[in-house]
Amino acid sequence: MRRGVAWKPCTTKRKTFGDNAMSLHGKTLFITGASRGIGLAIARKAGSLGANVVIAAKSAVANPKLPGTIFTAAAEVEAAGGKALAIQCDIRDEANVEAAMAQAAERFGGIDALVNNASAIWLRGALDTPIKRFDLMSQVNSRGTFLCSQKALPYLLKSENPHILTLAPPPNLDPKWWGPHTAYTLAKMGMSLVTLGLAEEFKGRVAVNALWPQTVIATDAINMIPGVELSACRKPDIVADAAVHILQQAFSAASGRFYIDEAVLREAGVTDFDAYAVEPGKTLLPDLFL
Repeated sequence: MRRGVAWKPCTTKRKTFGDNAMSLHGKTLFITGASRGIGLAIARKAGSLGANVVIAAKSAVANPKLPGTIFTAAAEVEAAGGKALAIQCDIRDEANVEAAMAQAAERFGGIDALVNNASAIWLRGALDTPIKRFDLMSQVNSRGTFLCSQKALPYLLKSENPHILTLAPPPNLDPKWWGPHTAYTLAKMGMSLVTLGLAEEFKGRVAVNALWPQTVIATDAINMIPGVELSACRKPDIVADAAVHILQQAFSAASGRFYIDEAVLREAGVTDFDAYAVEPGKTLLPDLFL
């Protein structure tokens, strides 16, 4: 256990994964930040299983520095076999989020799962963190996770198998993760604490869990981490496979858990992880907070 923290580790036995599996075919997933990276990988994987996927992100126009838009992501979901709805959504805006949830529910008849993937990152110390950057991370990470969850819950509570899955690490008060980038750690741990709180509040009604990568994942965010080589990362697909696996479980099977992608897949019987590596055989970098 991390110093000074009491949290529920993923101690799930194998029977949790598989015996209670439910199909995602025809189910509706609302995924934030899904125009690229991990969010897109989850969307594409869910689409391949026949899900309806709501691509909720700000990227409606192509950016040469950040490839992918809500429309290209939606096209990938549909090419994979799913149905998609692209919605330009700023998760800092309450009215925007509320309208996006309503639009998704109207289009697909409800919402079965929310994936809080959107996140802002800035790995600098206090003297190198503009307050605007602090505010952005707080608004997107912790506040955005709470806001999207709050607006999705009225729809989730009507679902037969409701899930909230947030891309957040296990709570950790070890100073080594706070000293170098207090602002980011505070914002990211806020997502973890929202998970803990909602899991308790909606116990027995909605599965509220978190998922975090064992290793650094090859996304645009690695440009913010000094000294990280792409070859030492895994592809977003490993997080996507773990995410859809969790979302296919009965909501009553587990809640308030902080899953690690590799552990989830090992529980599911996966033994070969080379396919997930950007460069198989290369020593992998562990992700932050682990």
